[in-house]
Amino acid sequence: MTRTTAREIAIHLSYELGFSSLTASELMDLRLDPEVFRTLEEEDEIYREMPNEKQLKYIRQLVTGVGEHSAELDSYIGKYAVGWSFSRISRVASAIMRVAMYEILYMPEIPTGAAINEAVEIAKKYEEPEVVSFINGILGTFVRRECNESGPEENRE
Repeated sequence: MTRTTAREIAIHLSYELGFSSLTASELMDLRLDPEVFRTLEEEDEIYREMPNEKQLKYIRQLVTGVGEHSAELDSYIGKYAVGWSFSRISRVASAIMRVAMYEILYMPEIPTGAAINEAVEIAKKYEEPEVVSFINGILGTFVRRECNESGPEENRE
């Protein structure tokens, strides 16, 4: 499994978290259980291969982080979604942007350009071209305005 696939799984889980009464940890325990995971292949081929330990750690870090920082991430999305109310943005687009922004803010080992590029590529699978451009624009503006040359100014842990 590639990091791109692991990231896409994290986006799926982040999306589902918005509808679920489960905590991020409970949701991941359920969905990342090998028996349950195998059944998801019928929905999407990205579930064909079970993530290894490193990939599971990455997925868990993303989903937990997005869950813990959702208010902060949503405020950035709202701030840079000029002319759009947050409620007008699809939940899929929001999940994609939350994951990318979390990587940019809290995972210094992930290059900013890679986080944006991966988000845009994944968005192409789920969204119309104008939404993909919207996501790219928000993420680009977010980086230009919130990050200095060495990365996000205040938000690294």
